[in-house]
Amino acid sequence: MRRKSPPRPAAPAAAVALEIEKLVYGGDGLARHDGVTYFVPFVLAGESIRARPVDQRRNFVRAKLEEFLRVSPERVAPLCPYFTACGGCHYQHIPYPRQLEVKRDIVRETFARLGRLNWDGPVTLHGSEPFGYRNRAQWKVRPQPPRAAGTRGGLALGYFRAGSNQLCVVDECPVLAPPLAAALETFRATLRSGALPESLREIEVFAEPSGSLLVNLTFSALPDGPRRVAERVRAAIPAARSVLLRDTEGERMELDGPGHLSYHARGTDYRVGHLSFFQVNRYLIEPMIEAVTSGPAQGLALDLFAGVGLFSVPLGKRFERVVAVEADPAAARDLEANLNAAGATAPRTIGAVNAEVARFLADWRETPDLVVLDPPRLGVPAEAIAALAKLRPGRILYVSCDPATLARDLRALAEAGFEIAELHLFDMFPQTYHIETLVHLTPKP
Repeated sequence: MRRKSPPRPAAPAAAVALEIEKLVYGGDGLARHDGVTYFVPFVLAGESIRARPVDQRRNFVRAKLEEFLRVSPERVAPLCPYFTACGGCHYQHIPYPRQLEVKRDIVRETFARLGRLNWDGPVTLHGSEPFGYRNRAQWKVRPQPPRAAGTRGGLALGYFRAGSNQLCVVDECPVLAPPLAAALETFRATLRSGALPESLREIEVFAEPSGSLLVNLTFSALPDGPRRVAERVRAAIPAARSVLLRDTEGERMELDGPGHLSYHARGTDYRVGHLSFFQVNRYLIEPMIEAVTSGPAQGLALDLFAGVGLFSVPLGKRFERVVAVEADPAAARDLEANLNAAGATAPRTIGAVNAEVARFLADWRETPDLVVLDPPRLGVPAEAIAALAKLRPGRILYVSCDPATLARDLRALAEAGFEIAELHLFDMFPQTYHIETLVHLTPKP
């Protein structure tokens, strides 16, 4: 007989008084009222509030802050005028040192709850400049209604509003690095002038340290005369080294420029293409490279989910052999170029493999001295974890952007005979709930 699901708790339509217990992953504060768990954004632990339910689920209720009954003395005024409307930031009401502590506590709690791992050791915190850190931005573009009869509405850009796909038009964004802040202002003016097609839906810009830009323009339908569109972008933004135009399905693309730029970090020039991933915090790229690549160097290193080779290249200067594995075709092309450039000056054996990690490991038999894992948000596939357990590498360094999937994978690695030796938190995304974690694992004695 099929077991019946428990009835949903009744959420009152009226506002309720809540005591915020703690902040949880996702940016919300957690509170309980009459046996119901509530999640409320833009609050602090210890605050007493009145909140109105807006979304009832099976096991919890999401609510919107309406009134403060008691305000935390830690609360600060947000720097951005769009905070709470724009969906990009979640923590601007929290002093930056406290943001780091909140994230540290969330990592510990997530490990214990989802991974059954009670880590009592230190969590080394790597803070960032709290604003002006992002070297990549993605702006949504939408048509705007005309302000007066007989006028043209034009296009506006910004970010999606919190919890919706409605545009929050912005004039500024304090988390952007200076080249991106300048690009935002220029694109706003260019859109107002009508110089770009009405079918434009998204602008993505990536900046390297000296200010050169990669620009991706996404359209609902690729416009006629794409080269003329690219020329208008270059005329408005001379720093645009390369411009890629594509439709929303990614089926049609037009490139104007070399298709990549060079990002200098810790003595290496990395080729980064339009569709390749690269870390977004300009202040923490070099500290993370240092943390991942500075341990004992000997024998063989496997860099899995290698991207463009952020870790592979410096590892290749220290290990006898490095094998870098990346499945994404665009990133794999940049990876091969970067490893070839590194191999031309270093007497090391260093190679790139364009393959899914699980498939690569299924055929790999040699025990590595070091394995670096830097997977996407979904984490490491279970079959890849099983293969690593059989290989039993001397060390594993796991770089994660999601504490939930990290906790899941660490539990599997613990069951396979590995234990945590060090735990680092890199705050790649200040003012947001996002957490980047580096875990150093070794085989249990």
